[in-house]
Amino acid sequence: MINQHSSSFLDNQVQNFSNEGYKYSWFDWFCLWYPPGWLVLFNRHWQHYNSDPDGWNPFEYGLFLIPGGFYLAVLIRWLRLGCRSPREEQSEFNPYYQQAFRQEVLAPIVNKYFRAELKQIENLPASEPLLLIMNHAGMCFPWDFITLAYLLSEKRNWTVRPLTGVALFEHPWIVWWLPRGWSNVLGGVRAEFKAFENAVKERTVILYAPEGLHGPKKGWVKRYQLQNFNISFVQLSQRYQIPILPIICIGNENLHPFAINIRKIQKIFKLPFLPISPLMFLLFLFPSMGVWAMPTRLHYYIQKIESNTQNIEHNHTAAYQKAQIFKDKMQNWLDIFIQGQSKCN
Repeated sequence: MINQHSSSFLDNQVQNFSNEGYKYSWFDWFCLWYPPGWLVLFNRHWQHYNSDPDGWNPFEYGLFLIPGGFYLAVLIRWLRLGCRSPREEQSEFNPYYQQAFRQEVLAPIVNKYFRAELKQIENLPASEPLLLIMNHAGMCFPWDFITLAYLLSEKRNWTVRPLTGVALFEHPWIVWWLPRGWSNVLGGVRAEFKAFENAVKERTVILYAPEGLHGPKKGWVKRYQLQNFNISFVQLSQRYQIPILPIICIGNENLHPFAINIRKIQKIFKLPFLPISPLMFLLFLFPSMGVWAMPTRLHYYIQKIESNTQNIEHNHTAAYQKAQIFKDKMQNWLDIFIQGQSKCN
């Protein structure tokens, strides 16, 4: 939740964010269209708006763009910081930075690269808070959720925040890729009860993947097969009286195609999942491509809103049954949309 100190800080930043927008240089445009450069653009944008003395410098950015150069860049930065990890300078959610990042970085990626589109927008409610549930796939950076958040914010001017696994905030690889606190500041809600409760109090639209990590871990072979839904979204909806809005995403399975998850290797690196695919050779040469994804059209089919009126918060069996009803409905919708897309092709 944004406390009084951080609210005052944000109020003082309003004018700065409106007057000091990020201006793309030729190097930024190059990074936008060169896959290893997306990570450079994310960090440079952050440094424009936030003090980051431990962040990457221009020479290190240049190393990102050559095969194997990222490893040398990490070593140089680690030595420059006195053989320690980067410190966290800011971690409070900042809606003004979220808006700036959305308009200045996400807009060209979502509109030109993913060519994303909302379908059946007549089903969008007029007010929030809401709990949005969606099928999750891709085994990569969560572009399906980030893109949906962008589209909904543009369409309804909502504050949209994805419920995010703790690993996306704290894993050592993430700490060296992106500024510490980046996920928090952009609006990620830690998958913890207190963080969810605070977001609800602010009347936020929360994106939730009911498959959890089993969604991206299922891999390419099971890309159209929803895994068992976690019951927590049903319980949270009941506890806070938040309606549930189901959404089906078509195209997110192609963000990282032909990927499989090898659990033994995943556990060695202590990652929530580790996709193995033909793209991994490129990722080995250019680790900065960890935030990149294959170009694919992302279509979001919005279903009718469902209010959770049944009192099942403390009834585990009833909550499980309700969650699986949602799963069966969404699996049916997913099958229908996939068949329709196949006929169009």
